[in-house]
Amino acid sequence: MSATTRDQFLGGRLTITQPAKGYRAGVDAVFLAAAVTALPGQSVLELGCGVGVASLCLQARVGDLDLIGLEVQPEYATLARQNALLNGLSMGVVTGDLTDTPSDLRARQFDHVLANPPYYQRARGTASPKVGRETALGETAPLRTWVDAAVRRMRPKGHMTMIQKADRLPDLIAACDSRLGDLSVLPLVPRSGRAAELVILRARKGAGGAFRLLSPKILHIGDRHRIDGDSYVAEISAILRNSGCFDADWRK
Repeated sequence: MSATTRDQFLGGRLTITQPAKGYRAGVDAVFLAAAVTALPGQSVLELGCGVGVASLCLQARVGDLDLIGLEVQPEYATLARQNALLNGLSMGVVTGDLTDTPSDLRARQFDHVLANPPYYQRARGTASPKVGRETALGETAPLRTWVDAAVRRMRPKGHMTMIQKADRLPDLIAACDSRLGDLSVLPLVPRSGRAAELVILRARKGAGGAFRLLSPKILHIGDRHRIDGDSYVAEISAILRNSGCFDADWRK
């Protein structure tokens, strides 16, 4: 295994081992977990779980989840298992590809499915020379495939939660076919007066509600970076440091 680092998440509540080079989980994974409204005792699947940050953040906040991660890269899947043990949290990790779901997962359905699909279409950018980073960030399976895999693993009325770059929102909405309803989009804006850079989309299987664009969440205080150090607004700081969740008007 390549060199690794140990990094703190949720204000030190989680210690995460991840590759020193290549794809490294950051605040996006924490934001994804903060948008999932799972309850104790429910079942949760993360597609493309990487080293487990989003899933473990969710388990740390909610507790008593039947939690499974699916990860295509064996090295990352191994680290996810190790991170669950390191933090004393329950999480099963299956090594496999969402385009060919392992049989033990095909037999199951979940209350919640979450994912952080790769952000970049390779026809519009340059591939990273680091294999782990490229696999995590460079799209090989289209968003429609990610959404289809999520829907197939959801119970009726189950929830799907995905985080994506704002410029990919049209593709993400287009991937949500008639099996999904109650679509809600939460824009994440870096600072006041800026355009959204990330969006979180939630939908329900078999629901019929209309699309809703929620009030955006501003991440940082002020209209520009003025001082060194943490400049997150209170709600975002609570998510990143204290395992909080988004105060958004999600459909239940």
